[in-house]
Amino acid sequence: QVHLHESGGGLVQAGGSLRLSCAASGTFSSINSMGWYRQAPGKQRDLVATVTKDGNTKYADSVKGRFTISRVNAENTVYLQMNSLKPEDTAVYYCIAADVVTPRLIGGVYWGQGTQVTVSS
Repeated sequence: QVHLHESGGGLVQAGGSLRLSCAASGTFSSINSMGWYRQAPGKQRDLVATVTKDGNTKYADSVKGRFTISRVNAENTVYLQMNSLKPEDTAVYYCIAADVVTPRLIGGVYWGQGTQVTVSS
């Protein structure tokens, strides 16, 4: 089993910054991809950013140039630095670990419980 522990959400004014953290724990040998999705009220869950263990990153167009994803493989932790936040960034942010290798499963996908980010105008 893999558990994802998220932290760093909160309330911030437009133009401000927040940093999200997500640490993976449990019994696994590797996690290929870690990242973040977000879901606003009444909307689907969408990709924000992901990073592979080799350092390859992917960003949603709406956050390019404002958000930066990083990862510390030795700590199984991923970070999302969010700058120049906008009200439309308001959502629940979910950490994801994908292509996880555990003793029982190869290629599993795991989600965190989510952390609320609210940007006021």
